[in-house]
Amino acid sequence: MYYVNPYIRDCVRVFPEQGRYGCKRYDMNENPEGLPKEFVDRVLGEITPEFLATYPEPDPFLEKYAAHIGMKKENLCATNGSDMALRFILEVFAREGGDVVTVAPSFEMYWVNCSMLGLCHVPVDLEPDFTVPVEKLLAAVTEKADVVAILNPNNPVGRGYSLEEGRRLARKARECGAILLVDEAYHYFQRETLLPLVEEFDNVVVMRTFSKVFSLASLRLGVAISNPTLISYLKKATPSFEVNAVALLFGERILEEPEMLEELIQKEAEGKAYAVETLREKGYEAFAEAGNFIFVRPKGSIPELKERLNRRGVLVKSYGNRLLKDYLRISTGSREAMERYIKEFLEAEEE
Repeated sequence: MYYVNPYIRDCVRVFPEQGRYGCKRYDMNENPEGLPKEFVDRVLGEITPEFLATYPEPDPFLEKYAAHIGMKKENLCATNGSDMALRFILEVFAREGGDVVTVAPSFEMYWVNCSMLGLCHVPVDLEPDFTVPVEKLLAAVTEKADVVAILNPNNPVGRGYSLEEGRRLARKARECGAILLVDEAYHYFQRETLLPLVEEFDNVVVMRTFSKVFSLASLRLGVAISNPTLISYLKKATPSFEVNAVALLFGERILEEPEMLEELIQKEAEGKAYAVETLREKGYEAFAEAGNFIFVRPKGSIPELKERLNRRGVLVKSYGNRLLKDYLRISTGSREAMERYIKEFLEAEEE
């Protein structure tokens, strides 16, 4: 009988829903409309047969991203989306059977990667009011911990951490010989960042993604940020050509147009504010923290409402978790995108 890694064999996976092309996508925190078409067309014009025949070189992108965040290229590792950065961090810094402490609920790839790698996932529940239990997180970090992972702001709820809270967690992790992983996928929707911890502590790694505000989910582009020593270890774990050249090219060109980034952030903020205000005026409980999403409590059955929305080609996210089971999570975008969603939502509620 052939060998199968038992951790892989026994891992329970739920893969993303297929058939989403052509739908109104409000379920996975993508930009519902994407980047400006003029910009996309301009960048696509740079992709020649010779470009496609050449192996990718990440350094030009890394130089621009380093300048964007005020660091050096040696502080960065480009990855195939931030979920691959997560995989590499756990592979490099966590021992088999070691603890990985996270808030729960959280991005599902934390516990999935723990399952695949033979790590012990230690979930710390959000408080009933959805606040992040920093004191409980600190208590969960013991000598068994190899990685302490926090999302700033949190996914799925959107609560962030203060810089002082980050310092306390980094300090406790360091005392226990653990890495503090800070996942900032949604950083641009709140602006506050824990990036200064990278220069204050030798055990902090920050992850960023180009899938959210940068609107490149299809191209899979992420960045790990840390001190040069930890980055050198992560680079040893990556394939020779981890990120494709098209993703790197789009990443470069976006960073060259900071005014476009600011416009994307502003449009999402306007759309989110409009959606929350409108839903509340219609008598719905709706709340929004940091992140490009809101939560709304429907008046009827969530499974039935989701089915009606699906028939309309409208995709939303629901949860089985006890804290969130009564809510739908709605990805946010421009006001126009949110007007389309609310129209479909209200009509589906009345069916």
